[in-house]
Amino acid sequence: MPSDSPARPTPEREHAPFSEAAAEDLLHGICFKTGPPALIGAELEWLVLDAERPWLPLPPERLSAAHESARSLPLNSRITVEPGGQLEFSSAPAASLRACVGGLQADLAAVRGVLDAQGLVLRGLGRDPRHPPRRLLASPRYDAMETYFDRTGPAGRAMMRASASVQVCVDAGTEEPGPFGYGRRWRMSHLLGAVFVAAFANSPAREGPYAGWKCARQGIWSDIDARRALAPSLELEPRRAWTRAALDAEVMCVRSDAEEVWAVPRGLTFRDWLRRGAGPVGRGAGVGDLEYHLTTLFPPVRPRGHLEMRMIDAQPGDDGWLVPTAVVHALFDDAEAAETAYRVAKGLSDRYGDAPAPRNALWRTAAESGLADPELRAAAGACFRAAREALPRLGAGSRVRDVVGEFEERFVRRGRCPADDAAEHDLRRQPAGKGQRP
Repeated sequence: MPSDSPARPTPEREHAPFSEAAAEDLLHGICFKTGPPALIGAELEWLVLDAERPWLPLPPERLSAAHESARSLPLNSRITVEPGGQLEFSSAPAASLRACVGGLQADLAAVRGVLDAQGLVLRGLGRDPRHPPRRLLASPRYDAMETYFDRTGPAGRAMMRASASVQVCVDAGTEEPGPFGYGRRWRMSHLLGAVFVAAFANSPAREGPYAGWKCARQGIWSDIDARRALAPSLELEPRRAWTRAALDAEVMCVRSDAEEVWAVPRGLTFRDWLRRGAGPVGRGAGVGDLEYHLTTLFPPVRPRGHLEMRMIDAQPGDDGWLVPTAVVHALFDDAEAAETAYRVAKGLSDRYGDAPAPRNALWRTAAESGLADPELRAAAGACFRAAREALPRLGAGSRVRDVVGEFEERFVRRGRCPADDAAEHDLRRQPAGKGQRP
């Protein structure tokens, strides 16, 4: 989930009269920016733990000091903090996988150095297994978000405070049909999303509502507010589908420069706000309100001009994040691999249909079983083979190719996922030695 709100528009634009038709036009223009795939990006979320006693929650002041140390460094990436204290690295859009990976690797090395001096480590887990989860950040945004999610149960708090992911961003695609057509990439991203959930599941649960699941993080996401977290219908043209979904989602909060506590209306969709004007909340909706509203929507694939894949758990080890970053890039941005991925996605669609993710049968099976499910295992195998063959064509370095191959051999070919390595999720396990990270 994004940590920061977008920059405010000018006051004149922020509160200018804004019609439903104007809102639809704006959404059509900003959500799918088409053209030949050229850029890739990644956002990496990490838990920050005590190196010697990872099972203990860190005191807020120690965690905040670690964040400030990381953010004081001159980095390629943007560093932000999630509500539960997770540290997020957001790469700049890069013209190649090598550039994207290189910038993130350098930044991770620098941050790990300053954290090591404080006796801290970064750990890649999709869900913090420590209880109870707590919220470090206090702000009108997160206070309002928590109030909103508390109306539907505990999943919202768990998502905010205890989840971590690898988010891979690829270009939306071209207007023309073919392997890079944006409509096909949109559809494929949702169908292959279940394969990514299964292959990269790294948040096993031993108790609670997701006991036995390989990807409890996906269970959490499927249980928050449906309109906010469900994918739009794949039966509709993508721009039309996303516009409808965005406007029909409830308003999470109404920002105020004058109030420290933002209003959290009940049952008010953004479309309602546009149609009813100032009546529901004391003022009409402006352009800035719509732009802010978009940052409070959390579907598994979010169109932000590009496609933001949000369904992948944070990965174990120093270099585990390289694997989903490289595989997603290869399957979407290499023409030959994209054809293979589309055939895999179409086969899944023929069997499971197009019910919205993540609450359809395919996504639930992926979250519960990982690659123990034979069909998902076969789909992942085909995708990994295609990605591995594509990476040299995309200029991937030897380290990236090696870690993808190692992951394929260790997990995919054996019908396993990172969640099956129980020791990786035992926070009581001590680091093997200085310089090594869990």
